[in-house]
Amino acid sequence: MTIKVLVVDDSALMRKYLREILTAEPGFEVETARDGEDALERIRELDPDVVTLDINMPRMDGLTCLAHIMSESPRPVVMVSSLTEQGALATFEALELGAVDYVAKPGGTVSLNLREVADEIRAKVRAAAGARARRRTGGPAAQAAPARPARREGARPAVRRPPGRGGETGLVLVGVSTGGPSTLEVILTALPEGFPWPVLVAQHMPARFTRVFAERLDRRCALAVREVQRAMPLEPGQIAIAQGDADVLVQRRLGRVTAVTADPDESLLWHPSVERMVRSALEACPPERLVGVQLTGMGHDGAEAMAELHRRGGRTIAESEESAVVFGMPRELIERGGADVVLPRERIAAQLCEWLMGAPEAAQATGG
Repeated sequence: MTIKVLVVDDSALMRKYLREILTAEPGFEVETARDGEDALERIRELDPDVVTLDINMPRMDGLTCLAHIMSESPRPVVMVSSLTEQGALATFEALELGAVDYVAKPGGTVSLNLREVADEIRAKVRAAAGARARRRTGGPAAQAAPARPARREGARPAVRRPPGRGGETGLVLVGVSTGGPSTLEVILTALPEGFPWPVLVAQHMPARFTRVFAERLDRRCALAVREVQRAMPLEPGQIAIAQGDADVLVQRRLGRVTAVTADPDESLLWHPSVERMVRSALEACPPERLVGVQLTGMGHDGAEAMAELHRRGGRTIAESEESAVVFGMPRELIERGGADVVLPRERIAAQLCEWLMGAPEAAQATGG
């Protein structure tokens, strides 16, 4: 099947290189647009399957164009953003508006460095072609997720620890890739104060993006959200985001369960590696004190390790096809027989609360 792609960028050179990268393999038909206004006209004319959209453009920027696309004629959009803090902030706004994924522009010589990520670009466009686009209504301000109530400074919520070895807490392990930021916001902002286990997230993402993402989530979640830096003890009331372009390991240090940043294992395709995170957690913690959550993403990262967690007595959740932007990662876990439950993303926080806190908190977490 041929995938019709509209490449939108104000740089003629960037349009040329993206066209060459996509058409270097069969299965892509590529047209181009020079800015947001031109893109909207071309979309009406061509009805492309996927749009790649630059963020910084004259006349109509990428975010404004994206808002029009998602309200008027929703379709999968892959953003093309710079590897800067400003680029990261704009990218997360785009994902919130409905973009499926993003490609981070490498620095340096465009022709050389773009070709270094050519396989990633083609893979993300292919995955986007099979992804769900969600219609958005209203302007960008109306589409922003509501902020969570601020945590009380200096106050620590009462934590109820489920029974276990010596009353120790457990750990929730979350693996996610394409479509992850918006999915994580839905789930993590629904976890209430007093959630008894720390949460460790491996989201495939560049290093310069994970700190900005953690800060963004921290403003919206009832729990504290931090990027993992070197060695970070994992405590109740906390969500830890693995550093991008590295791997994260779970270890015991001085008797405390700790997240440790590690150099990426080059034998693995995706980083931070979900597979490596879960396997290290199985070495550091009893399986019954672990919960694995496999969310949207292409590929199979973490599926075998979470299936092993399930076989050894841990509990696992796979996101269902109805809500997954890309069903690859959760499907791999389900096909391995490794999912205790399969749920849409809107019900995952409630399931975690029911398992770890009991039914009343689960109802409260989802507004029931």
